Amino acid sequence: MAVDRVEAPEGLAAYIAVTAAYWAFMLTDGALRMLVLLHFHTLGFSPVQLAYLFVLYEIAGVVTNLSAGWIAARFGLTSTLYAGLALQVAALLALTQLDPGWAVAASVVFVMAVQGASGVAKDLTKMSAKSAVKLLAPKGQGGLFRWVAVLTGSKNAVKGFGFLLGAGLLALAGFQTAVLGMALVLALVLGAVLWRMPGGLPAGRKGAKFREVFSKDANVNWLSFARVFLFGARDVWFVVGIPIYFYAVLSDGTEAGNRVAFFTIGSFMAVWTILYGAVQAAAPRLLRAAHRPETEIIRAARLWVLALLAVPLALSALVWQAGEPQPWLTAVLIAGLLLFGAIFAVNSALHSYLILAFTRDERVTMDVGFYYMANASGRLLGTVLSGLSYQLGGVALCLLVAATMLGMSGLGAARLRPAAP
Repeated sequence: MAVDRVEAPEGLAAYIAVTAAYWAFMLTDGALRMLVLLHFHTLGFSPVQLAYLFVLYEIAGVVTNLSAGWIAARFGLTSTLYAGLALQVAALLALTQLDPGWAVAASVVFVMAVQGASGVAKDLTKMSAKSAVKLLAPKGQGGLFRWVAVLTGSKNAVKGFGFLLGAGLLALAGFQTAVLGMALVLALVLGAVLWRMPGGLPAGRKGAKFREVFSKDANVNWLSFARVFLFGARDVWFVVGIPIYFYAVLSDGTEAGNRVAFFTIGSFMAVWTILYGAVQAAAPRLLRAAHRPETEIIRAARLWVLALLAVPLALSALVWQAGEPQPWLTAVLIAGLLLFGAIFAVNSALHSYLILAFTRDERVTMDVGFYYMANASGRLLGTVLSGLSYQLGGVALCLLVAATMLGMSGLGAARLRPAAP
């Protein structure tokens, strides 16, 4: 059964409401990641233990995205959006119950479980927001690419502010107060969305079958393959490697030194993610997407991943050659990783457009769910390898693994073909 497209102004109102809810969620998501990472690092957790804290979050994303497309097709997009926001509030409230007196093993298990619930929440919300764009965006003149880029780019900018917010709240208010405050704010946002959500999003389809989640479209499958390794290549240095490297360089072990390190790391993560979001939002203009056929967009996806691969390869060689951390090396890493973020943003925007271009309206939640299952799989792979790579070979090995994964992403992009008319 085909899904009716929604016309403005109802569609625009629904798009604004979904985007606002997504912003609020991602602000808390970014802040929570920074709070957990820095809080537990100061408690003495090793890089591998820190990675464990996020493993269930990413596993939950894999499972959730695989099933969320079917759930949305069956029960409607607003249901999955509300469920994602509500579950994040519950996860934040649960995290306030963490007892500093618990043993390390108990703390790890508890935080992993809470992070798992947060991972489910994130991917329910993300799938709902991204699927809504396919149904609400105007046709023609690059409308889909523009709306996708604005939603995704603005989301990443907001998440960047979340990183800075999390580091700042940890330094100024402490862990439990910060988490409780975020839970209260997100609960208010959920209440507002429940009260004022406009019409425009489709209801469920009772005949939707779970087996429909698995696409038979080669483009969807190869793009998902490329997505796994694209996001793995980012998270292999982003999740544990770079924050812990910068903490080692910047902190002198005192409380004042820790605060300086927290703010600096949070600021870098925020600037990186905001830059990523800004470039992603501008990608349709940078690529002149409104006037280019799908064949050229696919060719661009192949070329941009090769440009991205060169950055971590060069940075890894520099770090290995330098040996011990040095001020000039830290400056080069910051500049190089910001360049990585800008090129990564173009790659991500191309992928986000192509998945919606390849799918059909009646399959949108299924294909988007499957695609973001691949995204979560890449994040899971990158998260595990981040802690392991940093422990075995420092940030240089993290960057070398990132370059290898980008080579795999390029192989997936090379298999894409223009969709049949």
